Amino acid sequence: MTGRTHDLAAFTAMNIVLVSTPLQELTLATALVAFSMNMIGGLAPDLDQPTSSVYKKIRAGTILGKILYPLFGGHRFISHSILGIILFGFVLDFLLTMISGVLLVDMNIVWWAFMIGFISHLIMDLFTKDGIPLLFPLPVRFGFPPFRFLRMQTGGLMEKTFIFPSLILLNGYIVYTHYGLLLAFIQSYIK
Repeated sequence: MTGRTHDLAAFTAMNIVLVSTPLQELTLATALVAFSMNMIGGLAPDLDQPTSSVYKKIRAGTILGKILYPLFGGHRFISHSILGIILFGFVLDFLLTMISGVLLVDMNIVWWAFMIGFISHLIMDLFTKDGIPLLFPLPVRFGFPPFRFLRMQTGGLMEKTFIFPSLILLNGYIVYTHYGLLLAFIQSYIK
């Protein structure tokens, strides 16, 4: 999947989680940081690719990408597996704990937002031709549907004409069916 599809998928996954398990209390600062971390989480598994759109957004990012690329073992290896989920979760928890005294937001919500985006990335990559090595280091790649020839090409016609528009429609449906919840959330900040 392309970066924009991964971003939209991460946002959609976050919307689904928010409407199915509404938060009791959420500050505006926490919401903004959590949204940002959700978008970063949606792209984070592709840090194993030196040409990732994440590296293009930061200064000297391409150099950083070339340095980090060998550590991941190549594209769609450790960062696209259950082991990668665990490693990224531990590293992020460590980093958030370090900055929790400086950034006054609920780090638990920020951590979950990142992980929701991260896992949505892996789910979306299951539908691509290459699949993902979910049980890394075992050399077995998983995909859906199980037959590779039925899966879609990254950036292909199916992604552009069906997947991306479907995610937009799903977000619209979520907002439409949970309008009252969204309105109450917004009104809690206006008071």
